[in-house]
Amino acid sequence: MTTASQPPQPIDTSRAHPARVYDWLLGGKDNYPIDEAVGSQLPPEAKNAARQNRQFMHRAAAWLAEQGIDQFLDIGTGIPTEPNLHQIVQGILPTAKIVYTDNDPIVLRHAEALLVSRAEGATDYIEADVRNPEGIVQHARQVLDFDRPIALSLIALMHFITDEQGAHDIVRGLVATLPRGSYLVLSHAASDLYPELAAQVTEEYAKGGIQLGFRTRTEVARFFDDLELVPPGLVTATEWVTSAPSAEPEGSGIYAGVARLS
Repeated sequence: MTTASQPPQPIDTSRAHPARVYDWLLGGKDNYPIDEAVGSQLPPEAKNAARQNRQFMHRAAAWLAEQGIDQFLDIGTGIPTEPNLHQIVQGILPTAKIVYTDNDPIVLRHAEALLVSRAEGATDYIEADVRNPEGIVQHARQVLDFDRPIALSLIALMHFITDEQGAHDIVRGLVATLPRGSYLVLSHAASDLYPELAAQVTEEYAKGGIQLGFRTRTEVARFFDDLELVPPGLVTATEWVTSAPSAEPEGSGIYAGVARLS
């Protein structure tokens, strides 16, 4: 079952949007010159970071499905790039239900065509902003059973929400709506691993009208307060593997973790 939440709103092509810049970094075509203008000024490492982040999402989603988690609330979905989260999860658990959320209208338009559920499960999508968590949860309750475990996925999203906008409080409030046995999946750009690169990326995004709030490991760890981090804990995106790594992981400027609400 696949359902659309609402008619898409007009797309503003006069300003860059994080979802479209991310699409450009991944080699996608669903972006505009203003987004390419931002992406092309970023250091080459930005494309590696986008790839590493995507690969972390794939591994984390598969691991959660293998643990029997069959409900996902994915906020900050971005423009669909296959394989999408629901394809990974429903490949393991065909009856899984996924609610996608993003605040760029172009995501909703592509969602209607690309985020197609397997017949046994369900996908739904809503155009909404993480800064309105109550609205997101209210909609998600129409699809997901909040009496059973849910995986809350915040992939490369919260570094677009500053401390002044209450980033940690937003995540804490979302987690508070989840039942025991649920999980938080989060990746976040680091300010302390490669400080010069982080400063350059922040500056280039700012020129495109996008404010970033990269954080230190300690600040990222606060998103997981009162949750039980699963091994290997809060590490870089390339280090987050659930089996023994076959080789030394490549460097990464992204922190990543999965934690359980016990």
